[in-house]
Amino acid sequence: MLEEAKARHHTLQHRLAENNIPLALFTDESLIAYLAGFWGYLGVEFGRPTMLIVYADKDPVVITPLMESEMVAAMTWVSDVKTWEDFGPNTWGKALSAAIGKAPSALWIERHSIPAIIRNYLDEAYPDIALNDISSILGALRMIKSDLEISVMKQAGAIAGAMMVAAHDSLGEGLPEYESALAVIHAGSRKAAEFLTDKGWERFISPMIHNLQILQSGADTSMVHRRASVKTYAKFDPVYFCFCNMAQFKQYKLGFDRMFHIGDIHDIDRDVQQAAIDAQQAAIHSIKPGVIAEEVAFAANAVYQARGYATGYRTGRSIGTAYLEAPELKDGDKTILAEGMTFAVDGGISIDGKTAGRIGDSIVVTKDGYEYLTEYPRQILLSKG
Repeated sequence: MLEEAKARHHTLQHRLAENNIPLALFTDESLIAYLAGFWGYLGVEFGRPTMLIVYADKDPVVITPLMESEMVAAMTWVSDVKTWEDFGPNTWGKALSAAIGKAPSALWIERHSIPAIIRNYLDEAYPDIALNDISSILGALRMIKSDLEISVMKQAGAIAGAMMVAAHDSLGEGLPEYESALAVIHAGSRKAAEFLTDKGWERFISPMIHNLQILQSGADTSMVHRRASVKTYAKFDPVYFCFCNMAQFKQYKLGFDRMFHIGDIHDIDRDVQQAAIDAQQAAIHSIKPGVIAEEVAFAANAVYQARGYATGYRTGRSIGTAYLEAPELKDGDKTILAEGMTFAVDGGISIDGKTAGRIGDSIVVTKDGYEYLTEYPRQILLSKG
């Protein structure tokens, strides 16, 4: 994994040189992992940023809190790891300015995702320096996944599959939502542990599945992103599981959703869920190299319109080390699909305060079409108990 991260860095260096960009500052955890092979656990939420400086003509620099520096140095291929402390002369701002230099001609940053604490510092320290956006250059490099990346995403898919089995098995009339969330965490963590060793770089990778489980049941299924609560399931309840912030492994993140129904299903719920399934399947079956991204969305939208439902904002999104990458499967995105692109492809309908129908899978574009990264039946699903 580290050798591949190093190769990505060298490719980015060439792009910087071609575009006369002397250096770029990266602050997003997923981008730092993509280029340098490591991630920390403090983050700007604690006021402790970790940063990566990539130069066009020399080796990169990592800037990280002193308390994380031993772990970071052991995880990354980058040899120049600068540390900083909360108090005294060696703050993160001082370390950042030393790495940037006193009078750069311009700075390239992730304009739409750079934390406010760092953006504010740059505005104050370099008031006359233009802050340009590096996102499109790196985004273009991330579109096509390597064989190694796809293999890791397939492992993430196997982990997500174990999570979905546990979710399904956890359902039953009178049982609470939070027990389903616990079952998902336990199953996913145990499956992830099967893919890890305690040697080398992998010894720093935790198998633990984390983040709050997105789960809604009953009439609340229309809320899309409610979290598991102490609410108990009733007969006929639709139950929605979204693993988009949990189905991940070695920083690679998938999209994976399923809807279940407790014991039996009302006709309205069946109609809505079947429409979501059919729309998603129409979208996925249209995927192959040469297809324009928006055409995948059009395939799903045709199903929604035929069933009398409104179309959504998008049908899918590119996935990788970030939850959302480019391109997107939506109206207006003219990107031509190519082998090696990976997407989360969704079907979704909400009827506010009543019910919803949802399904989501992750796929990789192959030379002839697509291959699923996530697997679970794509049909009306009832609880087992």
